[in-house]
Amino acid sequence: MNVQLIPAQEATQRWSSALALKHAEPLGSSDSLQAPPLSTKAPLPFDLIIDVRSEGEFALDHWPGAVNWPVLDNEERILVGTLYKQTSAFEAKKKGAALVAANIAKHIERHVLDKPKNWQPLIYCWRGGNRSGSLSLVLSQIGFKVHLLEGGYKAFRQQVMQDLESLIAPFQFEVIAGPTGSGKTRLLQTLKKQGAQVLDLEGLAQHKSSVLGFTPNQAQPSQKHFDTLIWEQLHHMDPARVVFIESESKKVGNLSVPEALINAMRASPCHVVELPLACRVALLIEDYPHLVEDPLLFQKKLQALIPLRGQEMVRNWCALIEEGRIPEVVQSLLINHYDPTYFSSMKKNFKQLPSALVHVLEGHETSHFEGLSKNLLNLHSLGS
Repeated sequence: MNVQLIPAQEATQRWSSALALKHAEPLGSSDSLQAPPLSTKAPLPFDLIIDVRSEGEFALDHWPGAVNWPVLDNEERILVGTLYKQTSAFEAKKKGAALVAANIAKHIERHVLDKPKNWQPLIYCWRGGNRSGSLSLVLSQIGFKVHLLEGGYKAFRQQVMQDLESLIAPFQFEVIAGPTGSGKTRLLQTLKKQGAQVLDLEGLAQHKSSVLGFTPNQAQPSQKHFDTLIWEQLHHMDPARVVFIESESKKVGNLSVPEALINAMRASPCHVVELPLACRVALLIEDYPHLVEDPLLFQKKLQALIPLRGQEMVRNWCALIEEGRIPEVVQSLLINHYDPTYFSSMKKNFKQLPSALVHVLEGHETSHFEGLSKNLLNLHSLGS
């Protein structure tokens, strides 16, 4: 049987080494500042990473770039589990074997018939047992060399968490700070377009990190997948180059930022972005159109601030929303809620804030952030 068991540490190291080689390829002169793009295909030494767990398990978290070939789908997994508990392990295994065999046949028909003999997949399931073993056996009998992840997804998850601290340690971060509405996210996006390395935690978390910061019709990833996304991003970055990151708290929506990353951020140099209050109000109205367009949703979300700001203030905000006076609500939220909270947290947690470079912008148009981004990149080119 041509199946090679591979420990999670070795598998992730091979994956990481392949990425490093890929990123070391020379770039054209016009792309000299560009960070390498995130790969949508698993790099060598594996031609494909195959997750055979159910689609529900896969959605919660998976190896970056993996494809999902369930050998038992959500409903089938429940059926087999119920048989196991209510009837017997023997009956469950018989039913499971029939379902697994049928699903493997479908995957071979759909995905494998065009593969060359030297195709080498990496396969995993939850613990590296029956589900991944079944597909690995069939593919190896065909003649493919198969890597089977020892310990399965559980071992991969443990490796991700072990790796995060050592991955974070070599990086030099620079924190983009500033009160709510000052355009921190817009600056990060502009920096990225101009070739800087950016770790956008809010983008990965699908949340703007405040009571009103949810993304409409977009659930946040699981905590496990958030950790994996950070792990993947760091693998795609060069520790010799600075990484710009926003001044987040420990939580981004319902997700926790890894402790090693929070500690690194809080010890890093800061850049403070300042905008006139009227520009901040305008920027937030642009960035939160779903609240402007849905007054009832806006009022509902504000109820979470009652314990902090009191019923009377929240009632006043809701009355202003009812009258369509959105700019007044946003300005009051900034003055009475967001600014006091933000500045208190920053002074407490970010050690280098007193020595931060302050960048005052006259407006929130794209040109202002492009100019600031170029200045920040020039600072680094002069210092290198």
